[in-house]
Amino acid sequence: MSDSEYLDWPFFSPEHGALARRVDAWATEHVSQAHGHDVDAECRGLVRALGAAGWLRHAVAGVAHGGASDVIDTRAICLIRETLARHSGLADFAFAMQGLGSGAISLAGSTEQKERYLRRVSDGDAIAAFALSEPNAGSDVGAMECSARIDGAHAVLDGTKTWISNGGIADFYVVFARTGEAPGARGISAFIVDADSVGLEIAERIEVIAPHPLATLRFTGCRIPLTQRVGAAGEGFKIAMRTLDVFRTSVAAAALGFARRALDEALLRATTRKMFRQTLADFQLTQAKLAQMATTIDSSALLTYRAAWLRDQGRTVTREAAMAKLSATEGAQQVIDAAVQLWGGLGVVSGHPVERLYREIRALRIYEGATEVQQLIIAREVLRAFPRPAEG
Repeated sequence: MSDSEYLDWPFFSPEHGALARRVDAWATEHVSQAHGHDVDAECRGLVRALGAAGWLRHAVAGVAHGGASDVIDTRAICLIRETLARHSGLADFAFAMQGLGSGAISLAGSTEQKERYLRRVSDGDAIAAFALSEPNAGSDVGAMECSARIDGAHAVLDGTKTWISNGGIADFYVVFARTGEAPGARGISAFIVDADSVGLEIAERIEVIAPHPLATLRFTGCRIPLTQRVGAAGEGFKIAMRTLDVFRTSVAAAALGFARRALDEALLRATTRKMFRQTLADFQLTQAKLAQMATTIDSSALLTYRAAWLRDQGRTVTREAAMAKLSATEGAQQVIDAAVQLWGGLGVVSGHPVERLYREIRALRIYEGATEVQQLIIAREVLRAFPRPAEG
């Protein structure tokens, strides 16, 4: 961890700093940025390794169910994601999806559901997935078409989910489906669907520029016990948003990890590349670029850890989390692009660290709320807080 001064910021306790350093030491020994051809197998292996090392305990809530504490420590998951992302995008993905995929159970699950699933997630023995998006319902969750019909003591699911991370390798999916208690987003419920459930199939595996397990799911008369519903009927949208509120700030932290690695690579290039009888770092144009990269990272980090700290104080962080994700993901894209430019032709060679970062960062500006959605959220919250002048 080449730059760790930010761990002394007042957002963190000494325990947070110690956690980040332990994760960094572990990742240095056990994680590689380079990946092979079998991404599914690598992801499964990373989940097992993260569980064995104890890091997944921070992704679930409830000491009795394998969690590190009874509530999710937002700053801890952000520091873990930032540190893992600095080493490997796939390691960050493996950690994050365990938290996101089981988050609804941590927040709203029954005691039986928590006992059945959370410790397995924490130990790395079960892979979790969060199934919200559909072909015609991404940012607009209210347009969801996947349905769950209640039939006695069972729910019967029909429909399609797509862009599902861990799709194809997950042991269970938290699926959001329309149950019709009210129109739009208010008529959605959440269900835990085990991967071997009859009527659930992997319709398509999706290949993306930064490889990780991703799939389209199809439900055809998928019959599950009603005891698999998470929370009450019609509360699915609220549960989904609560889950995303926890983990959206950690997306910003992952972007910070990518950006910090890019700055490290840029500094390595600038201080070792000989040009015109001096190093690249001796040119003022290079110094200006490095200065902008460092400033972008710190400004994004301040927004990210403000949001994480506020949430850990029990505050609602809708605006702050949106600001953090917007700033960190867009800023990281700029930092990584600058690092590629400094590396020149080597920066676009397949497999080079900055080339990998260039592919890794792009999706973060889209998933868990695209940049444009974050802008709408921020504007809505700012307008809501502004005292409107009296008419007339």
